[in-house]
Amino acid sequence: MKISKNKFVAVAYDLNVGQDDERELMERATEEHPLEFIFGTETMLPAFEENIKGLEKGSTFMFSLAPENAYGEYIGENVVDVPKNIFEVNGKFDDECVKEGVILPMMNSNGERMHGAVLEVKDNVVVMDFNHPLAGETLHFSGEVVDVHDPTEEEIAAVNRTMSGGCGCGCGECGDQGCEGGCGDHDCDCGCNH
Repeated sequence: MKISKNKFVAVAYDLNVGQDDERELMERATEEHPLEFIFGTETMLPAFEENIKGLEKGSTFMFSLAPENAYGEYIGENVVDVPKNIFEVNGKFDDECVKEGVILPMMNSNGERMHGAVLEVKDNVVVMDFNHPLAGETLHFSGEVVDVHDPTEEEIAAVNRTMSGGCGCGCGECGDQGCEGGCGDHDCDCGCNH
């Protein structure tokens, strides 16, 4: 069976970033823990899917995606100062969750969800970077197709749960309580220990 629209796909791969002479391993999916998705459902980068389309179980692949076909160029204007008071819980700044290096779920004025990396916490503002972590990077994929088949109802549900983050927060560790009680008013993928 070949990879085509609405097929369940599992791939093992290495993702390296950077130029040919200085590549860095960014992510690895193994045969034991492959990346699983339903092909053609807009959960993966279109250029990634285009490069594996038509492959079969056991096929290997190796390709690179320039920033314009991946996560775009790095945009300096996406680094913004956010007023510190929006991170208050019960009138106190949430310094357990909001600290340098943490990725926080946010919402813009249009109600769209996005993630921002905390670059610095200052006296009155939190400096956040809303670029994708791989913006400006050339992505180098090499791997193998582990499985291709028509998805079962359970696989469709499992992939949808994984792609939506379970309760919608993205941490995958919400348990029975959902996102409640983890980080005050913030979703639970802010990096806190709950």
